[in-house]
Amino acid sequence: MFVDGVRTPFGKSGPKGLYAETRADDLVVRVIRELIRRNPHLPPERVDEVAIAATTQIGDQGLTIGRAAAVLAGLPKSVPGYAIDRMCAGAMTAVTTVAGGIAFGAYDVAIAGGVEHMGRHPMGEGVDPNPRFLSEKLVDPSALVMGMTAENLHDRYPAITKGRADAYAVLSQERAAKAYADGKIQPDLVPTAIRTAEQGWGLAAEDEAPRPGTTLEGLSALKTPFRPHGNVTAGNSSGINDGATGCVVAAKEVADELGLGAKMRLVSYAFAGVDPEVMGVGPIPSTERALRLAGLDISEIGLFEINEAFAVQVLAFLDHFGIADDDPRVNQYGGAIAYGHPLASSGVRLMTQLARQFGERPDVRYGITTMCVGMGMGGTVIWENLA
Repeated sequence: MFVDGVRTPFGKSGPKGLYAETRADDLVVRVIRELIRRNPHLPPERVDEVAIAATTQIGDQGLTIGRAAAVLAGLPKSVPGYAIDRMCAGAMTAVTTVAGGIAFGAYDVAIAGGVEHMGRHPMGEGVDPNPRFLSEKLVDPSALVMGMTAENLHDRYPAITKGRADAYAVLSQERAAKAYADGKIQPDLVPTAIRTAEQGWGLAAEDEAPRPGTTLEGLSALKTPFRPHGNVTAGNSSGINDGATGCVVAAKEVADELGLGAKMRLVSYAFAGVDPEVMGVGPIPSTERALRLAGLDISEIGLFEINEAFAVQVLAFLDHFGIADDDPRVNQYGGAIAYGHPLASSGVRLMTQLARQFGERPDVRYGITTMCVGMGMGGTVIWENLA
């Protein structure tokens, strides 16, 4: 059962970003403490595991960050923890992994989430790809550059034009702006203390990345950095961001015993591999497999939270399943093109937004959270609404 989820506001990476002088592990600590504060019926000693994902597990994202953050957050020393990595689907994998442990009976309650401080640790920092990948032609060279994989996806789906991707990006920004205006996002944000060289101490209380007022005309003028006269721009892609997420996952009987008030039930999940050079198609086979495992059809899914690494990746998913670009079931609060995508943390953002939508829509029974993953994968979780 998904009991509750929160996240820090997402910041822009870089020397002027919200978290330029904030440690990654301190972002996780803030999330864990908020989960405990918001769920007073959960005794900290009843937490059986803390699983925290990070793509770049060095520096302040290293030292087995799940255990380190648990100790720093003040959880009892008896609470273990570990680190996990599945690139963009890190937090999603943290949730499915602890859920599997709960189903097996190894845990009753766990905290799962993810963090990425891309300002301190750029994607690929310290990585040493094996030369066999290229020398033996195991992958296309473009597989190592996410923006190039998105351009490859445009090649594979010529009906997905730059104009169509830009229109989807505008829609994401508009939906995010409306969600903020309607107070849909703020309840699950953890105000986080920050410090900047210019202004000293402050408080991050909202996402830094959204660009309300984005227009098609403005997006059409942006450069295509991954290919001359290409389709992928900074405007129809997610940003480079910092942030952390976390959630409480529990067995049903334990959630009932403690009065935790679960929001969603995990029905099924699946991960799938695809050609790394078109990693954006990953959510298609992972969703097909998750639906098959659940005995469901795509027509039975009432809400979708699809991570917007690139607009083309979302549009490829929608085209495959016969869903319109502006279908109101899809990312109705906007997505990563607006909020940003701090890699390993994003999976729980999707879940938290879906849980809040479930609470408003008791007529919807099933929802999906899904995302593409670097090196050619996709991940999907199907949830049942408990509202």
